[in-house]
Amino acid sequence: MTATIDLRVSRKSVQQETVEKLRGAILSGVFTPGIRLVEADLCNSLGVSRPLLREALRSLQAERLIDIVPNRGPQVPRLSWREAEEIYEVRELLEGEAAARCAAMIPKEDLADLATNLEAFRRASRSSETASEQISTTSSFFAIILRNCGNKIIEETLTGLQARVNFLRARSMSLPGRAKQSYAEMSAICAAITARDTRQARKAAQEHVINARNAAKQAFEAARD
Repeated sequence: MTATIDLRVSRKSVQQETVEKLRGAILSGVFTPGIRLVEADLCNSLGVSRPLLREALRSLQAERLIDIVPNRGPQVPRLSWREAEEIYEVRELLEGEAAARCAAMIPKEDLADLATNLEAFRRASRSSETASEQISTTSSFFAIILRNCGNKIIEETLTGLQARVNFLRARSMSLPGRAKQSYAEMSAICAAITARDTRQARKAAQEHVINARNAAKQAFEAARD
């Protein structure tokens, strides 16, 4: 008997793909901060209905990647440097703690996944991959750390900031040489966690956030010039 499989794409799958397409366009800079998103144009570009598009926009609004402005509709919000600084302050505190906890409790199989994601980022940073691929592999690397930190509140807090963190990563990664520096910093984090060195893991994670903050600040200043 020949096996059969249902290949139909569900509405949910299309809606999720729409969210991913729009998210990628925002993070990669196709839609820049302050730009108004015209629903009719988006429907034509994406090939989706307006109700489905609006569902996707609501998902992105929940991630704070877009604002729904009365009488204007959706637009990409402008993230002020003060807001960015506050995010980096939270990251420095919580990512340092998460890395230290992860070093103490991560199982061997997840150590292997951490190394695999680090290598994926290395390839993305040294090839012609898009910025979104660099951001995606970075996010996957830190997701493993959060998943193994043993504190759900830390994980939920940083996951809630994920979209804005990725927006800032896109800014900082735009600087020449920043991706290479990020790889060195992430390698230091991975090495400390692999060695079960909680103190060094905390230090390496915090240094990564501090350097990312400095790079993002340069990018913000350059955008104002």
